Amino acid sequence: MTDFHFVSLAPLAIIMPILGAAAAFMMVRRPKAQIAVTVTAIVLTLILDIALLAHVWDTGAVAVFLGGWEAPIGITLVVDRFSALMLVVSSAIVLAVLLYASAQGVAESDGSGPVSIFHPTYLILVAGVSNAFLAGDLFNLYVGFEILLTASYVLLTLGGTGPRVRAGVTYVVVSVVSSIVFLIAIAMIYGATGTVNMADLAIKLAELNPALQQVLHIMLLVGFGIKAAVFPLSFWLPDSYPTAPAPVTAVFAGLLTKVGVYALVRTETLLFPGDRVNTLLMIVALLTMIVGILGALAQTDIKRVLSFTLVSHIGYMIFGLGLSNVVGLGATIFYVVHHITLQTSLFLVTGLIEFRAGTASTTRLGSMLKLSPLIAVLYLIPALNLGGIPPFSGFLGKLGLMQAGVGQGSGLAMLLVVGSVVTSLLTLLVMMRIWARVFWRKVEDVEDPPSRLVEELERVETGRRPLRTTNAGLALPTLGLVGLGVAFTAVAGPLYDLSDQAAEDMLVRTPYIEAVLGPEAASQGSLDLEVLTDYGIEMPADSSDSPGEFRSVGDSNGHNSSESDDETGGQP
Repeated sequence: MTDFHFVSLAPLAIIMPILGAAAAFMMVRRPKAQIAVTVTAIVLTLILDIALLAHVWDTGAVAVFLGGWEAPIGITLVVDRFSALMLVVSSAIVLAVLLYASAQGVAESDGSGPVSIFHPTYLILVAGVSNAFLAGDLFNLYVGFEILLTASYVLLTLGGTGPRVRAGVTYVVVSVVSSIVFLIAIAMIYGATGTVNMADLAIKLAELNPALQQVLHIMLLVGFGIKAAVFPLSFWLPDSYPTAPAPVTAVFAGLLTKVGVYALVRTETLLFPGDRVNTLLMIVALLTMIVGILGALAQTDIKRVLSFTLVSHIGYMIFGLGLSNVVGLGATIFYVVHHITLQTSLFLVTGLIEFRAGTASTTRLGSMLKLSPLIAVLYLIPALNLGGIPPFSGFLGKLGLMQAGVGQGSGLAMLLVVGSVVTSLLTLLVMMRIWARVFWRKVEDVEDPPSRLVEELERVETGRRPLRTTNAGLALPTLGLVGLGVAFTAVAGPLYDLSDQAAEDMLVRTPYIEAVLGPEAASQGSLDLEVLTDYGIEMPADSSDSPGEFRSVGDSNGHNSSESDDETGGQP
């Protein structure tokens, strides 16, 4: 295996958070030391993730075989461009949210739960997310889901209040149903093929009866669709997320549904390639966008508005996946990265609003611009970004998806393009309505403003010190995420290049299969030229000799992602 001495460190992305959780749990009576341990574990994980991304950026997929047991027998972790990118973004997000939560005292006050529980559980959540992104077999992916879901149950019910417990029950029931469907699908797949290794399944699933393939395919889509909160499997999310503390809601909204999207992408590109369910995916994408944003229009609580917009924008990601081409999938990857950062930052800003005003209800808020111009700016920038205003990354991501839809040219794809434009406009309407009511409207025009808001505004008007200030510990992590969302605009070119390379890798499949099983298996798992052409990938004239080589149709530079198998080990 190439650079074994370095890439073999990939399991530390899972191990370090687990060891940090154990250390944090032992420091029950030392809150500051517990915070320091948690932050250190996540920082080290982030550094490792960045190094892994830098390594695979040029080389492509690399596999790590735990215990020396090679695939398909042993446990395999696979680091490719997509998984490494998701690892980096998720680690950056959880670090920012952890700093915010520590400053807010979510683990120490207001009945949110004992510090001995919050930090270890948070690290276990990080370990579960990392394991899901690195998993090279379906059962290990299932284990990753269960780790992060178990941790999320605890975080969702911190403090044990009635609304949180009720929301937690709904979340638990839906998650258990999703896990059961996924586990049954794994059992059926193993019974039919004798393996759960995803690279091995990429070859063996194609040998099954088409009807059985369809059943297994749909079961995985249902299981992952619940986790990703696609319509009509998204009913649980708006009632579950808003009840949790702001930092918990932020990390849930930013990450957990995206793990489900990640699993859907792997299913559609590696396990069941082609256009088998593209029509279904595009219909689901359209309904998810429209139903989600219509739900947001009917809400008055900012957290619930953001929860419905979260569902709505999952539809954009499914849209790109359903197009089954390099441009669409590349835009989906770009949009996933953008949306994780943006959605998390908006929930953190909502936490700042609650912290200063005592509520997140738009019917009771006003004059927040006068109370805190900083919060107003921190809300406005990601709100415009989410609405797709140029030149922000939200506009660039949506533009890429629309270009892919127009390029595909089918009637359904064009309908989705129209639906995405309508959804974007309605999203902007929803976000600006919050701005007008919460920040621009005068508090005198509010029927029942919270006493904290009124008192704070009186103190500001009379020049006295506010009772609560937006301290640096709360503002800096939020500012960092808002800045990261803006930075995606500046680095959109390289990020889109990486996203397109990741999309090409996944659609061709041979780089992933070769990293796990070797060149011979990669040749067996190579797709027909017609399928690759439909994906927007053009094979070179001598592709019969080098099945791993390809280039995207329409690449103005006409370059290959790899020059020869000898130079890059067959990675595209």
